[in-house]
Amino acid sequence: MSISYKKLWKLLIDRDMKKKDLREAAGISTASMAKLGKNENVNTDILIKVCKALNCDISDIMEIEKTTEIPPKTKE
Repeated sequence: MSISYKKLWKLLIDRDMKKKDLREAAGISTASMAKLGKNENVNTDILIKVCKALNCDISDIMEIEKTTEIPPKTKE
C-alpha cells in the first residue's frame, strides 16, 4: 500500500492556491512540500498543519492506495 496526496492537489486547484501559498499558510518547510509532492511519508504534525490551513479533514487531503503485488514465481 502507498500514500497518495492527489486529493490535496485537487483541493488546492479548487481553492485557486499554489503550493507556495499552502506552504506559507501552513508554516511548513519546502522539504515537507517536496515530500508531499513525491507521495512520501511525512510527519503527522505536517498533515495537521495542512488540514488547519485548509480547514479540512485529513481524508480530504490524502488516501491510501492499494498496490498490486506480483506473486512470486513457483518452480515447476
